[in-house]
Amino acid sequence: MRTAADTSTSQENVDCIIIGGGPAGLTAATYLGRFLRNCVVIDAGAGRASSIPRSHNLPGFPDGIGGADLLSRMKRQAQAYGATIEQGKVVRLAIVEDGFSVATETTSWQGRTVILATGVRNHRPSMPQASHDAALARGLIRYCPVCDAYEAKGANIAVLGCDDHGAAEAEFLRPYGARVTLLAQRSPELSWPDEARLIRLGVDVIKEAVNQISIEGDQIAVRLADGRRLSFDTLYPALGSSPHTQLVAGIGVKLGEGGCVVTDAHQQTSVSGLYAAGDVVESLDQISVAMGQAAQAATAIHNSLRASEDK
Repeated sequence: MRTAADTSTSQENVDCIIIGGGPAGLTAATYLGRFLRNCVVIDAGAGRASSIPRSHNLPGFPDGIGGADLLSRMKRQAQAYGATIEQGKVVRLAIVEDGFSVATETTSWQGRTVILATGVRNHRPSMPQASHDAALARGLIRYCPVCDAYEAKGANIAVLGCDDHGAAEAEFLRPYGARVTLLAQRSPELSWPDEARLIRLGVDVIKEAVNQISIEGDQIAVRLADGRRLSFDTLYPALGSSPHTQLVAGIGVKLGEGGCVVTDAHQQTSVSGLYAAGDVVESLDQISVAMGQAAQAATAIHNSLRASEDK
């Protein structure tokens, strides 16, 4: 089994190269292994799932499960069915004869197919990294209302991002929070119809920019440009995200308006043999959705390879 310490530069051939070791990539690896397909997962680490303190909406875990624990279990399962897991960052993806060539800084692989499962990067609030990570671990900062608005039920909630995206998130959270406040990281970009609707729903809209975010005891503290200090039970940054699509930018993969990868019903992109699954795809960003997309992609790949082998 290849490890991070392996510095081999030889090129190895596999049925599928999976770029990304999150829930989507590891699900695909398990399916492909059970289809008797050889595959490699190249994982750069630091994906969004690894930072989830505890998820309570993943079926099969009624008491919840932490992101790191989930990934560890999924990795063991994929390896049990023969998947190779390589730690490293992919620096090149190219179309070659009979498939694709993928290279990290130390190794290269050639695959008949590729699954892109690189996810997205959250746009974080302006605050020290250590404070941000501590707040995230304690549930003082949350990124996914669909995932965990239930855990914020009855709380004093802040949403950071005074624009249409922030307004939509504040509206979604309003039935859960005892109080919901919309904050502006910089200057507000909220339309009057959106603002009027939020006010009717009982959302407090504060237009002064946030100068500082910090942890104070069991709360997240915010200092505004006008000097006011506010405290909340939890804060949702609604600042958007950026999909990790740099690897496919130059090979003709179609992207949607938000920059995510567009796929067909079998998760194949506009490039034949190149599939995508998980948050990098235009869809609902949920672990269960990523797993379903990965199952679709792996099954489609297996069937496609079977068809080509029968010729």
